[in-house]
Amino acid sequence: MATYTISELAREFDVTPRTIRFYEDQGLLAPERAGTGGRQRVYSQRDRTRLKLTLRGKRLGLSLSEIRDLIDMYDSPSDTVAQLERFLAVLARHRRTLEQQLRDLEETLAEIETHEARARGLLAELRK
Repeated sequence: MATYTISELAREFDVTPRTIRFYEDQGLLAPERAGTGGRQRVYSQRDRTRLKLTLRGKRLGLSLSEIRDLIDMYDSPSDTVAQLERFLAVLARHRRTLEQQLRDLEETLAEIETHEARARGLLAELRK
């Protein structure tokens, strides 16, 4: 079975070892310990997959608790109705948040456009 060091995972996913340790502290990763006093972390394929899913969730803007819920679903059989309903609820909640953020951004961009047009008009009058 393939194993990975923290440095290998950090390099592969372009994150810092500190980021990986943070996700470990949050319970998203659970590496085995090896070496004298268990100081060396040994990550399994499962840890690698969980890190990949965590980073994907962060890119989507999910919270760590939402990511943890989704990853926990990944670890257990995915064909149960309750798990799929929970997954859909998380996605729906996130979709609503993103749609509101999009509306807010569009409104802000429209305001900026109005201010830019007004400033350009004033500048044109001053240059005459």
